[in-house]
Amino acid sequence: MAFWNSLWPGRESQFESGSAATNSIVLSRRHATVSLTKQGALSGNLRVNLSWQMRTSDIEGRSRQNGRLLRPLKLFQPDVVQAHTQGVANVDLDLGCMYELTDGTKGVVQPLGNLLGDLNAPPYIKLSGDDRFGSASGETVYVNLDQREQIKRMLFFVYIYDQTPAFERTHAKVTLYPGNGPRIEIELEERAPQARSCAVFTLENVKDELIVRREVKFVYGFQSELDRLYGYGMQWGRGYKTRA
Repeated sequence: MAFWNSLWPGRESQFESGSAATNSIVLSRRHATVSLTKQGALSGNLRVNLSWQMRTSDIEGRSRQNGRLLRPLKLFQPDVVQAHTQGVANVDLDLGCMYELTDGTKGVVQPLGNLLGDLNAPPYIKLSGDDRFGSASGETVYVNLDQREQIKRMLFFVYIYDQTPAFERTHAKVTLYPGNGPRIEIELEERAPQARSCAVFTLENVKDELIVRREVKFVYGFQSELDRLYGYGMQWGRGYKTRA
């Protein structure tokens, strides 16, 4: 990669910040923020989607790789299977959002506890539903940007509900679809074998400018630990889901 990048200076940074060809902005450690205001995405609904696939284990991956050296045609067979096929493990990733409004109201929108929110009334955030198997549509949260003056800050996070921690075996991605401008992609690519939750990104109203900042910080606890990390100061208790 270094050789090719030396031939085309700036090629790597262009890929990370998005381009007209892909119509997407990829947030990374090096390029962690983007302004929705400067993108002209200040009206309609911001759609935030979580999707994931299951990876095979490292041991299985190595054995497959060794087999491919002996059988070159195996190189063209994919390593990843869809989670809803139940082919590898049953991991239930959930998408949630902690919020603080300008009037001081704080809360959370998440599948746990059936806290689905409201799009046309406070908190102006709505979860579409709970995807328990990693289907193609995933889970989606909508944010009503027509009410952006009411928004102070939001923290979007992903957690594993009531299953063995397996973030390192999932290929998870959160994608933002503004009403205008390119989509914004954030991949949860870091390996965190024992983590149960991940702060993915924040959305803050800074002097009337909406700023998206990539976080991708894994923690070993759940919402209360994310709350302490970002200072929302809410009270948390044990929650459960109804059986699927």
